[in-house]
Amino acid sequence: MTQSNPSVQVPALVLAAGRGERMRPLTDSTPKPLLQVQGRPLLQWHLQALANAGVSRVVINTAWLGEQIPAYFSDKNGVKPIWDKRKQLSISYSQEGVNFGGALETAGGIARALPQLGPVFWLAAGDVFAPDFVFDSAAVQAFAASDQLAHLWLVPNPAHNPRGDFGLSSQGLALNLPADDPAPRYTYSTIALLRAELFAPPWCDIAPGNPLGVKAPLAPLLRCAMDAGRVSASLYGGRWTDVGTPERLAELNR
Repeated sequence: MTQSNPSVQVPALVLAAGRGERMRPLTDSTPKPLLQVQGRPLLQWHLQALANAGVSRVVINTAWLGEQIPAYFSDKNGVKPIWDKRKQLSISYSQEGVNFGGALETAGGIARALPQLGPVFWLAAGDVFAPDFVFDSAAVQAFAASDQLAHLWLVPNPAHNPRGDFGLSSQGLALNLPADDPAPRYTYSTIALLRAELFAPPWCDIAPGNPLGVKAPLAPLLRCAMDAGRVSASLYGGRWTDVGTPERLAELNR
């Protein structure tokens, strides 16, 4: 396993604002990223991996039952730190539910959190289980030295997404393939390195910091950047599950 150098790491944004409609009734009283997989919340798996990789600063966006997430990860009230103190993360929050009454979708949420991040940052969805993924500082270095706007990790298509999302060229570029293109597609893992530049014109017209709470998805921005040859990608072969239904959660916990 590659050892990460904390000096070249960047902040991370972990997405945890969604309602989790398909996970009901489990998410009626618990935000989806706090559902337990093998004895710990989904979100904690990412946070532990980020800490292990030398990432020191994480922003978590919240909306649905959002107050439960900082309450869980606080070390106040006698709650013990959940990882080695030498690898303690600084966690801050982008409270979409408090500020706007609900989640802002992926691009809207990223744009809102951007002032707390930096020119380059990790992105991960808090409802994905990828226990083998390494938030590798070498990947950060390579991405920062490139002119790419995003680097995506793609996975083999799961049963619930058989057609996949994006193609992958032999040069390592993510491809926005036409619907009738027979070339292979892969599924976006929801783990990526992003450049803040992607959330400014000409790619995105949301005002800096998204003060109006504009809701917007990420995929159209990525597809525009792909068409300009500005999105790279890698295939990831480790364990990966989009924990989108109670059945998938139960399978992980068997």
